[in-house]
Amino acid sequence: MKRFNWFTLTAATGLLGVLMFGMSTVAQDPAPGASEPAAKGLMDIVFSGGLTGMAILILLLGLSLTAVYLVVDHVLTLRASEIMPVDLGVQLRELLSSGKYREADTVCRETPCFLSFVISHGLGELEGGWSAVEKAMEDAMAEQSARLFRKIEYLSVIGNIAPMVGLLGTVTGMIFAFQQVAATQGGAGAGDLAEGIYQALVTTVGGLIVAIPSLGAFAIFRNRVDHLVAEASYVAQHTMSPVKRAARSRGKQRLAPTAPPVQSENSPNLAQ
Repeated sequence: MKRFNWFTLTAATGLLGVLMFGMSTVAQDPAPGASEPAAKGLMDIVFSGGLTGMAILILLLGLSLTAVYLVVDHVLTLRASEIMPVDLGVQLRELLSSGKYREADTVCRETPCFLSFVISHGLGELEGGWSAVEKAMEDAMAEQSARLFRKIEYLSVIGNIAPMVGLLGTVTGMIFAFQQVAATQGGAGAGDLAEGIYQALVTTVGGLIVAIPSLGAFAIFRNRVDHLVAEASYVAQHTMSPVKRAARSRGKQRLAPTAPPVQSENSPNLAQ
């Protein structure tokens, strides 16, 4: 499936820009009965942090855009139709019921997905018997599950890094504010100190705004991956059940290999 990339980033940037402009406009509206604005606008506060504050805010913006991209990408890919297509499971089960192991393996290789990867690894161990097939499927399932969890782990990383980045901006701003007080030998009033402090806290707010949705999305996708993996495991076992029945009915540990053997009078064939 074609995924959103630059379109997602552009849309997210535009949305953030509109929100910041709207908040700035609202904040700059004068209070009733007042001749001057009641407080500085949002953009005034953002740009008042100097180069250090702007650099940290740009980093937070980059983290937020990355989080938006990851969320959209996971919504498009972490679906049952992508992990285990219904038609694929039915087709593979029919082929395996007919003993067409080579054709089933070819279909798995032509349709790459979670389910086909697990089935293909199981078919690759047919010569070792059902125990080897089951072990190969379990290993493939664990590998694919780890890949999905690593994919969504980036949202957790963003959710943990963003508050620390915001705190870094706050601490830096506090240092600059108290440095000004020290430079004036305590001449700076409480108003000047308070102004420096609230400007420094802007980065902390930005970090929390990025972190909270990222961690929430991570929790949702983690539960989604758990559900999909459990369902895919059931579908894989159901798809491979004809192979398991064939092994038990013959009472042997060896099954037909993936590639069809040269038929002879004494060679067993599961398709019979």
